[in-house]
Amino acid sequence: MLETLLMQWNYLVFVMLMMTGLYIVISRRNLVKKLIGLSIFQTALFLFYISLGKVAGGTAPIIVPDGAESGVLYSNPLPHVLILTAIVVGVATTALGLALVLRIREAFGSIEEDEILAMKTKEDQESRAE
Repeated sequence: MLETLLMQWNYLVFVMLMMTGLYIVISRRNLVKKLIGLSIFQTALFLFYISLGKVAGGTAPIIVPDGAESGVLYSNPLPHVLILTAIVVGVATTALGLALVLRIREAFGSIEEDEILAMKTKEDQESRAE
């Protein structure tokens, strides 16, 4: 059992990173910390997909110049390519999220979720009273 777990250490790292990111997103009220938690969660998913694409004993799918070799085991490059795209999208999404946090800070003067909700509730009550 322990040997099996140690042989699959990449999945253990994936689960630990994913749970860490999820915990940060759920437990923190600071919007920047929530974005960091989402980035950790996303990185865990990248690791998972890359782990799935790796074939034990496999090599990169590169054409050999002197002809095709039989019996060569190739790793599937598709997960790696998809993850490269996902990394670019993830960086862009995080940048957009940080820009939104800056805009929220300009509008409300805080990036704490509780304070923003309290201000928003107060504004709603004042607008209903008018």
